[in-house]
Amino acid sequence: MIPDPLHPAIVHMPIAIALLVPIFALVTAVGIWRRWLPPQSWGVVLLLQILLVWSAWLAVETGEHEEERVEHFVAERYIEAHEEGAERFLGVAGAVLFVIGSGLLPGRFGGAGRGIAVVAALFVLGLGAQVGHTGGELVYRHGAASAYVVDAGDPVAGHRATGHRSDD
Repeated sequence: MIPDPLHPAIVHMPIAIALLVPIFALVTAVGIWRRWLPPQSWGVVLLLQILLVWSAWLAVETGEHEEERVEHFVAERYIEAHEEGAERFLGVAGAVLFVIGSGLLPGRFGGAGRGIAVVAALFVLGLGAQVGHTGGELVYRHGAASAYVVDAGDPVAGHRATGHRSDD
């Protein structure tokens, strides 16, 4: 069974992967540098980044699908801030995919690519944290979840169901 709404079920995946990538990148880079791991093991980091970009794209797409429903309950500026942050996160994660890919190059170029990739992955994690924060604010501060709650017996929910928006 597919959850409805789908967006909240998807959004945790890119955040979790964004947390794992810098950890795996650092451990793998050190392992390759110390010759504990073969250089090809960097492919695991590349695979994780591919999964991150794919899951971030899926989160952006499902978010766009939910936007129309939620905009009746939340001021547009809050939705826009979250959407712009998510698109920035996706774009930077996509660019970092190429940086991480450079870690598979032989010799000093691959070593430099791995070092830069660790720092870049931390930057992506920071962007992901910002997106998660604005998404959490949409739900817990501005009432985005109200778009999915309708209880005729609850006067507050009934008022929200008529399209009241949080503009604070």
